[in-house]
Amino acid sequence: MSKFAIFFILLYAGGLLAVLAYNGAAAFFLYQIVYMMNPEDRWWGSEIPALRYSFITSIMMLLALAFKYQEYSKLSPWRQQPVFRWMLVFLLLHFIAYFYALDPIAHDRFTGYFWRLVVVMFVAYKLLNTEKLLNIAIWMYLLGATYVGYYGHSMGRDNRGRLSGIGMVDTSGDSNLAAAALVPAVVILIYYAWQGNWKTRALVFVCSAFVVNVLVLANSRGAFLGVLAGASLLVCFMLFSRVQKARQRLTAAAIVVAGLAGAVSLTDDTFWQRMQTLQADEQGQRGADGRGRLHFWFGTFDMVKDYPMGMGIGGYSVVSGAYLDRSKTNYSIERRVPHSTWFQVLGDFGWLGLFVFVGMLVSVFRISHKAKQFVIKQGRPEIYHKIVALECGLVGFLAAATFIDRARAEILFWMILFLASSANVYYLQHLAREKLTQAEKASDTGRIRPPRRGALVPERQQSAKTIKE
Repeated sequence: MSKFAIFFILLYAGGLLAVLAYNGAAAFFLYQIVYMMNPEDRWWGSEIPALRYSFITSIMMLLALAFKYQEYSKLSPWRQQPVFRWMLVFLLLHFIAYFYALDPIAHDRFTGYFWRLVVVMFVAYKLLNTEKLLNIAIWMYLLGATYVGYYGHSMGRDNRGRLSGIGMVDTSGDSNLAAAALVPAVVILIYYAWQGNWKTRALVFVCSAFVVNVLVLANSRGAFLGVLAGASLLVCFMLFSRVQKARQRLTAAAIVVAGLAGAVSLTDDTFWQRMQTLQADEQGQRGADGRGRLHFWFGTFDMVKDYPMGMGIGGYSVVSGAYLDRSKTNYSIERRVPHSTWFQVLGDFGWLGLFVFVGMLVSVFRISHKAKQFVIKQGRPEIYHKIVALECGLVGFLAAATFIDRARAEILFWMILFLASSANVYYLQHLAREKLTQAEKASDTGRIRPPRRGALVPERQQSAKTIKE
C-alpha cells in the first residue's frame, strides 16, 4: 500500500474520531479533505476500501448538527443570513425546471448533486460557529489546494502542453475547472503572507509554490485572469485602504515584489504563449483556436427569447445546433455549452434564474460589508483585511468562472460559506451579545427590589406612624 493511501486512511479515521471527541465541525473538515484529495480518481485510490467517503462525512455532519442543534442554532441562526434564502430560491428553480428541462437526465443528475451541496452548506454554517473553527476550515482548503499542486507537479503536462487528471470531486479531469478552484487559494495565501507571523509565512511560502506552479502547468487562461483580478483587487486594498496599521504599505509592497518574482520564476514559454491567445478579435475568435466564445455567449439571448424560463440544465447543449452559427466557430455547434457561468445560469433558468443567482452573490457581499464596518469600529484591521481577502477570493473565482460553467461549483459555495461564517463570527454574534446585554440591563433597571425582612413598606410605615400619634 502506498504512503498516500495509508496517509488518507489515517487522516480519515482520525477525522471521524475528531467528530466524536472534539467538535462536530471536524466532519466538515473531513468533507473538505475528501473533496480536495478525491481518492476515487487518484492513482492510489485502488489501494483503499471502496467506500462513499463524501457521503459518510455528510452523514456525520448531519448527526453532529442533530445532537447539538439547539446550541449551534443560538450561535449560527440561518434566519440572519439572507444569502441562504437566495440559495433556497435558486435550488427551488432547479426543482421547478424539472417540468420543462430539455435534457431531463442531465437536469436530474446535476440537481441531485446541487441539493446535496446546499444541505452541506447549511449544516456547515451551523458548525463553523467560532473564529478558530472558521480558520481551520480556511486552512483545510489551502492545504487541500497545496496537495493538488503537489499532485499536479508529480504528473506534469501532457502532450498538448496541458495538465489533466488533477481534478477534485466535481471537476473530473478538466484542468480549467480544477485551476479555477485554486484561484481563491492564491488570493487568501497573499493575505496570510501579509498578516501572518513568521511561521505562517513559512507555511504560505511552501503552499504558494505548489499552488502557483500547478496553475502554470494547467495553462488555464480563465484561472490566470481570475488570479489577476482577485490578487490585484486585494493588493489595491493593501496599499490604498484607509484601514492601515504600522508599516502596512511597506510590507504589502515587499510581498507584491516577492510574489511577482516567484510567479515569473515558475512560468515558462508554454504558459506565456497560451496567455497571448487571450486577445479576441471583433468576432470573439481567440488566437488560432477560433473558439468564438462570444458567439456562444450571445447565442444564449436568442435561446431565452424562445425559452423565457430557461431550458433546464443541459438544455443549451440540446438546442445549440439550432441557434449557433457554424461560420463563427471552428468547432462543431452541436452539443455545445455556453462556457460562462453567467450565461449558463441564464440558459438554465432564464432571466429570473440569473436575477436570483446575482442576488445570492450580492447578499453575501452586503453582509460581509456590514461585518467589515463593524470590525473597523472595534479597531481590528487584521480582521477587516481577512474579510476583504475572502471577498477578493470570491471575485477571483467569479472572474475565472466567467469563462467556464461553474454555477454549482463546490468552491463557489465554499467561498460564500466562508464569507457568511465570517460575518456571523465577527459581526452577528457580537450584535446578539450586545442585544442580550442591553436586555439584561433593562431588566435589572425595571426590576423592583423586594423589601428587607422585617422592614415596612411605605404604606405600612405611614399607618404605623398614625397609630403611634
